[in-house]
Amino acid sequence: MRAETCSYSCRQRSTVGSAIFSSIMHSIMFLSASLCINVFVHFFDTFSAIINSSSLPQTIHVAIVCAGYNASRDVVTLVKSVLFHRRNPLHFHFITDSIAQQILASLFHTWMVPAVRVDFYDADELKSEVSWIPNKHYSGIYGLMKLVLTKTLPSDLQKVIVLDTDITFATDIAELWAVFHKFKGQQVLGLVENQSDWYLGNLWKNHRPWPALGRGFNTGVILLLLDRLRKLRWEQMWRLTAERELMSMLSTSLADQDIFNAVIKQNPFLVHQLPCFWNVQLSDHTRSEKCYKDVSDLKVIHWNSPKKLRVKNKHVEFFRNLYLTFLEYDGNLLRRELFGCPSKTDHNSENTLLELDEDDPCYEFRRERFTVHRTHLYFLHYEYEPSADQTDVTLVAQLSMDRLQMLEAICKHWEGPISLALYLSDAEAQQFLRYAQGSEVLMSRSNVGYHIVYKEGQFYPVNLLRNVAMRQVNTPYMFLSDIDFLPMYGLYEYLRKSVVQLDMANTKKALVVPAFETLRYRLSYPKSKAELLSQLDMGTLFTFRYHVWTKGHAPTNFAKWRTATTPYRVQWEADFEPYVMVRRDCPEYDRRFVGFGWNKVAHIMELDAQEYEFVVLPNAYMIHMPHAPSFDITKFRSNKQYRVCLKTLKEEFQQNMSRRYGFAALKYMTADNNS
Repeated sequence: MRAETCSYSCRQRSTVGSAIFSSIMHSIMFLSASLCINVFVHFFDTFSAIINSSSLPQTIHVAIVCAGYNASRDVVTLVKSVLFHRRNPLHFHFITDSIAQQILASLFHTWMVPAVRVDFYDADELKSEVSWIPNKHYSGIYGLMKLVLTKTLPSDLQKVIVLDTDITFATDIAELWAVFHKFKGQQVLGLVENQSDWYLGNLWKNHRPWPALGRGFNTGVILLLLDRLRKLRWEQMWRLTAERELMSMLSTSLADQDIFNAVIKQNPFLVHQLPCFWNVQLSDHTRSEKCYKDVSDLKVIHWNSPKKLRVKNKHVEFFRNLYLTFLEYDGNLLRRELFGCPSKTDHNSENTLLELDEDDPCYEFRRERFTVHRTHLYFLHYEYEPSADQTDVTLVAQLSMDRLQMLEAICKHWEGPISLALYLSDAEAQQFLRYAQGSEVLMSRSNVGYHIVYKEGQFYPVNLLRNVAMRQVNTPYMFLSDIDFLPMYGLYEYLRKSVVQLDMANTKKALVVPAFETLRYRLSYPKSKAELLSQLDMGTLFTFRYHVWTKGHAPTNFAKWRTATTPYRVQWEADFEPYVMVRRDCPEYDRRFVGFGWNKVAHIMELDAQEYEFVVLPNAYMIHMPHAPSFDITKFRSNKQYRVCLKTLKEEFQQNMSRRYGFAALKYMTADNNS
């Protein structure tokens, strides 16, 4: 018997198991004592195999065409709604362009949802199959790719549910999968009737739609019997229909939907009509209100209007709230195991965590190093090609919600590419999206990559965030900054010139940008080094953290910098933590350091161990802008255990350095580090 859901399969296992086990025990009662144990073992193995085979939950296959940054963001809400209700293993088949594949592959890899498999199919390889069809729909060429799924998906895949990205589920997708059992005869397509008058051709004067059966069918939700479609030579069927209709229609208006309907018009026996609640269409001119009596009956909402959430419907508030619930829902909660549905686990990660001592006062610090944070790369549109002269530089930084106000200022000061990692909850990610879309400054920039790392745990994973931002850099060089610093005007071009001047391509250098700070929220930002020195002398500016942590930037030698006209080399000293420009292949930050303390110090130490030269730039500077103390620095100052654990982690890092770099690293063990 095929199980439709995990919970059903587990109930089935209990029933079948009881019957089989009773039979086994009844037989064993009549065996001699000498044979009892061997026979019992044999029967028990057989019993376990039968139970396991009879209880395997059925995997539901879902195909989605997804291309670009916006669609990649939209599909996450769809996936959340499916995961929230599901009780079966899922296998997603994504037909994507390179952008969506990069985003979604990273997202699912870090999401680690049990009993979910994801495969990708290159949409670019399919373009030639449909590019000959003129299409006016806003989905472009990707809106035609559902036509070639029989050719694209694995040949042994028999059936699949096909979904648009603007779908929201309000029920278990297994209920929709079960409808396949209702197909009869030659039915191979499961579709809901179109809920507008589009195909009736009476929406406006001279409106001429493609041919359709009655009101036609909407292709936002499709059940495809792939094996039967292949036997019916679907590829030839839809191509001949499209070629014939295009002779008079010239182009499609609703992409694949027009061609599906034209095929059904000629072959009505192919379609199994689904109840309307499986695709409640909130399109322009929708008549979806006539297909249901109560909103509680609805199972799938389809936002198939370009207006999306602004569409008109008497129940639109209910629909909007349902959508927003999943939009802002904490995706980490969907990592739960399915009852009775075993899934593959990351045994390396599990073993590492098991090795940690939960009684260790620093257990939570150590555990954070192995936490996998769900990550959504390129949350907004990104488009940038590095300059051909191999001198390009990307500014790298990380931030949380309380530093959003710095983004516009940084964009005004730095015209080059930027890679940012943002530590946000799902709800905060949507707030950020609204903030960014409402900012003329941010929307005018396509060379800023925003990478969302979703919140999990009690610490701010500062070095993980830096590493995420660094990995997305596509220029030869990176300027490793912090979000609360404003670089001097023109620093981007100055750094690019320094790349050539200091032969960065052939040497291991870390170019130091001297750091200053102001205590004033309103600052007349100095336009030149001379202006900065004047403000320094007047007490408007200070060398960074001179009053609380002199050692952090003392090796920069600010006294020498005041009069320097050429770059000069400085030596590493204990607790040195400058802001530097390095090659993209530099070491990553050490993840053991979270929250406040030693996160940059450890990285600079690693650069020194790898024999980077620290070279101070004479005409570069950056200024730290004032802000309220972070939550982590407050914990550092108020919590003794926090400081004890940081000291322990620091000592362990120094020991690791000694093991990795040998005699040369002894100076890190003996240095007087009191941070």
